[in-house]
Amino acid sequence: MHLYRSAIASKRVSPLSNGTALAALGVLSFSFSFPGTAWALEGFGPWSATGIRGVLAAVIALSALLATRAPLPARADWPALAVVAGGCGIGFPLLTTLALQTSSTAHSAVVIGVLPMATATISAFLTRRHPSKVFWAAAGTGAVTVIAFTLSQNHGQPTVGDLYLFAALLVCAAGYAEGGRLSAHMPGWRVIAWGVVLAAPVNVVVSLAALPQEPVHLTVKAVAGMAYIAAVSQFGAFVVWYQGMGLIGVPKASQLQLAQPLLTLVWAVLLLGEQLSPAAPLTAVVVLACIVVTQRARTS
Repeated sequence: MHLYRSAIASKRVSPLSNGTALAALGVLSFSFSFPGTAWALEGFGPWSATGIRGVLAAVIALSALLATRAPLPARADWPALAVVAGGCGIGFPLLTTLALQTSSTAHSAVVIGVLPMATATISAFLTRRHPSKVFWAAAGTGAVTVIAFTLSQNHGQPTVGDLYLFAALLVCAAGYAEGGRLSAHMPGWRVIAWGVVLAAPVNVVVSLAALPQEPVHLTVKAVAGMAYIAAVSQFGAFVVWYQGMGLIGVPKASQLQLAQPLLTLVWAVLLLGEQLSPAAPLTAVVVLACIVVTQRARTS
């Protein structure tokens, strides 16, 4: 069966399928992104961190494209790749990095938990395929849960950091949806590779403008964090993530990402020593239940 058909197929997807495993590996990899960014910010300013990670990721991606003699994308694919570049290569890294200046890693991770719902919504609009009512009910429940969790931490009102995060999830959802759609007929690694290469000129300009204004203090954590968010968060994780979406479809894959904030909460405690809210366990139970339902729901 052609990959495009598999991306929009209406049959049930086994939780143990290759596509599910790849998407889950992508989620696991992404879950370290906020701790990695927090470490990078110990030695780099927010604008420098964003620009440098993008440039380094582009060097890795371009090397892979040249080494494999990858052909240029079809002309019709460039607009979608531009969305991937703008959302995943520039917008999301910058907005989340700015948010982490004032928000904790744990709090930011929960806000971004709304990303799966946004991705599924944009994907449904782009493909004109509509998941079932059960799917939407479960996805909506998961989204409402993480929003309620977020607002409960801020006395019912979003902060400036939250606004950055909500903007980040919108642009990232667009990049995910378009990237997942392209991965139905283009290898997933090439989708993100061309995306970060397309974003490289902007990231080079950002780096050159920011570095003289933001002092750099190289530490082991800062270097390790930068290496991770450049090589994995900006490129490697997308390789398996887009491939997984291409196999099981964007809506189903996006709901696996409901687990990402919960994983990031664990890393925030273990790696950064942050304190969790008492509401976190309840949020975890509800969100994980939503994942099970969305993975079993049919799409139409």
